[in-house]
Amino acid sequence: MKEKILETAANLFIDLGFKSVTMDDLANHMGISKKTIYTHFANKTKLVEESTLYLFNYISNGINNIRALEKDPIEELVEIKKFVMQHLKNDKSSPQYQLQKYYPKIYMDIRQKQYNVMEECVIQNLKRGLKKGIYRENLNIDFIARIYFSGIINIKDEDLFPANLFSKTALMDDYLEYHIRGISTSAGEKKLNSIINSNQN
Repeated sequence: MKEKILETAANLFIDLGFKSVTMDDLANHMGISKKTIYTHFANKTKLVEESTLYLFNYISNGINNIRALEKDPIEELVEIKKFVMQHLKNDKSSPQYQLQKYYPKIYMDIRQKQYNVMEECVIQNLKRGLKKGIYRENLNIDFIARIYFSGIINIKDEDLFPANLFSKTALMDDYLEYHIRGISTSAGEKKLNSIINSNQN
């Protein structure tokens, strides 16, 4: 039951926002009593903490499964982006903003975990791309790993990128293309253009 509550809560938080969803909402959605929820979670803060960790682990495992396929490094980045966007549902409720505002400690803890995963993922991707000759030889790998993470976090800032002007899907597409074009050789650009064209057809 605890796993089912975590899964349902995570989906509701992503759909509607961490602040918006109450324990009553969750109980009604699942057709269970609040008492059942409180049997597993002392309060909403604990539920938010464990559900964000549940979602983080789920997405991290999915990313690791994609990386294990050892696809072309540019294809790998595109596949990871698709997977994350699919499971975060395009961040339509701006859950990151609500998490940061109302649960700042949980936000900082999960952000550090995200950074650790993304840094390792990006560094390994860069090293593989360098070996294949699709990324430029003069890259500062540590700098790019950090700037990539910074960009991913900041394109979710609705003060910088208001939702009425920028869709989350377009932002992620544009940011990934910006990143790849910035690090690619001509061979890498050719690969990226091929992927873009195939996705459009």
